[in-house]
Amino acid sequence: HPLTLIQNARTSEGGMVQNIPSQAVTVGPLETWKAEKVSIWHPGYHDNPFGMRLTTFMIAKKITDTSVPMSLLADHPNVQFNFLRSGIGTCVL
Repeated sequence: HPLTLIQNARTSEGGMVQNIPSQAVTVGPLETWKAEKVSIWHPGYHDNPFGMRLTTFMIAKKITDTSVPMSLLADHPNVQFNFLRSGIGTCVL
């Protein structure tokens, strides 16, 4: 989907949509949903500090919103978060 390509470009390719494959080369949503446990790894370089905190908060509080595709995992019964401590960064108001 075009919005998925844009989201992937934002978090993985510095916004360069043309560098994102149009077809998945990993497991898809169906396989992910069938998994007994979903393990999310935040190393700190795929998203900014606010984005990491936002998706973690949304999933932990069971808030789904299609404008944040990762938040759809909030409906999965077993999600585990893993963070690279040095990659968490800071958020300033």
